[in-house]
Amino acid sequence: MSDAPRDTQLLEKVINLAKRRGFIYPSAEIYGGFRSTYDYGPLGVLMLRNVKNAWWRSMVQLRDDVVGIDAAILSPPAIWAASGHLETFTDPLVDCKNCHGRWREDKIDGQCPTCGSRDFTESRAFNLMFKTQAGPVADEGATAYLRPETAQGMFTNFANVLTTSRKKPPFGIAQVGKSFRNEITPQNFVFRTREFEQMEMEYFVAPDEDEQWYRYWIDQRLDWYLTLGIPREQLRLHEHAPEDLSHYSKGTTDLEFLFPWGFDELEGIANRGNYDLTAHSNASGTKLEYFDQVANERYTPHVIEPAAGATRAMMAFLLSAYHEDEVDGDVRSVLRLHWRLAPHQVAVLPLSKKPELETVSREVLGLLQPHFMTDYDVTQSIGKRYRRQDEVGTPYCVTVDFDTLTDRAVTLRDRDTTEQTRVAIDELAGEIWRRTSQL
Repeated sequence: MSDAPRDTQLLEKVINLAKRRGFIYPSAEIYGGFRSTYDYGPLGVLMLRNVKNAWWRSMVQLRDDVVGIDAAILSPPAIWAASGHLETFTDPLVDCKNCHGRWREDKIDGQCPTCGSRDFTESRAFNLMFKTQAGPVADEGATAYLRPETAQGMFTNFANVLTTSRKKPPFGIAQVGKSFRNEITPQNFVFRTREFEQMEMEYFVAPDEDEQWYRYWIDQRLDWYLTLGIPREQLRLHEHAPEDLSHYSKGTTDLEFLFPWGFDELEGIANRGNYDLTAHSNASGTKLEYFDQVANERYTPHVIEPAAGATRAMMAFLLSAYHEDEVDGDVRSVLRLHWRLAPHQVAVLPLSKKPELETVSREVLGLLQPHFMTDYDVTQSIGKRYRRQDEVGTPYCVTVDFDTLTDRAVTLRDRDTTEQTRVAIDELAGEIWRRTSQL
């Protein structure tokens, strides 16, 4: 499978579209920006929510063996000492002696990206966690950290969830939320940023079943991206060699996406063994075990962790969905997003601003809004409005015309085929549900 980018200009095209159409803005732009931080605009916040909802639906809603939590972002040093983050959560930092730029050594191939120099300082370990103080006195007793991952809150709450949910292994705890890493070299738009959202699940299993569940979750997570529209050729699996494994890992497989710069990590699936529960049990003095009444034995569960970035996944879906084609002699850019991910599933477009059409168009809008996230657009020609909706990924447009006033029907247009069908207003929501259920 080729590691070459699909389109050398694809990243710039998507960044431009994201800013122009209100998906993603540079943060604090009126003050000159703040490096590696981004704000999600009116369409971006909808799409990011849809990505998280699609993950939650797959991982929690459609299963009876996974429950959710929402753990705190701030946490005490004891958690990160036990997890190993204080000691091992580092990247190799070097300084360019020529231009004084600072870089992550393993990402620059021995040459400064700014000036081309190969003269660097000795590499030193740089801890990626954000450290702060909790409370009014800035001393060691007030030290706290912004979490660099959501996982540890699920491990420290293992006993609470086990008791209150009455689950037994195999079962999972899922969480979606913000994480923070003081990256040395944030890069490539929202691919690597200091503030991001994660979608992680810790799946607790009997010690002798960890390998089979590890393979199971690799297949499940690959299938999720395929189901939501990323072609198989844009995805690959990379299993880490034993010498490359993290300190907690018995096995790790990266699910990689073909970004414009080549294949890179989209999600990691790790067999963490019993490292985490054992470490927190030893450090806290609290037993984090499961008692199997049938076998009359007590054990520390092993953990399989599928860990994805919501913001990185959204970027991959945007890149994969971006296409350019020709319609009626004009080149159009279109986001062929799966309907679950599209910011708006339907747009209602009155052919005219005349009051009688506005009235029935608002009626159609009201019928659709309980079922779909819906846009309402009355400006410019109908052709330009179609193109605008194509570019932001809206799967269906509903045109209300003067015939609607007599036949109580509207024109339903498909984004991908551009085919148009006449549908009765009373049957419109059902028809759109029928079409989406087939995807």
